[in-house]
Amino acid sequence: MMHEQVQEVLNKLRPFLLRDGGDVELVDVDEGIVRLRLMGACGNCPSSTITLKAGIERALMAEVPGVSEIEQVF
Repeated sequence: MMHEQVQEVLNKLRPFLLRDGGDVELVDVDEGIVRLRLMGACGNCPSSTITLKAGIERALMAEVPGVSEIEQVF
């Protein structure tokens, strides 16, 4: 259930990432920890950590009950 909710939020954010030449892939959701892979321009962008923490993490924690942490997978 949480996996689907996380994917729904990522789908809402995806157009903003695609506009900048990047994308995000949901790797895993395990006990509130969401593992994501940033791809394309987002994968090696100096601002990727800010994108992940300030943008994606905030949105997921606000919209998906039970999300406690976001981890970036390379």
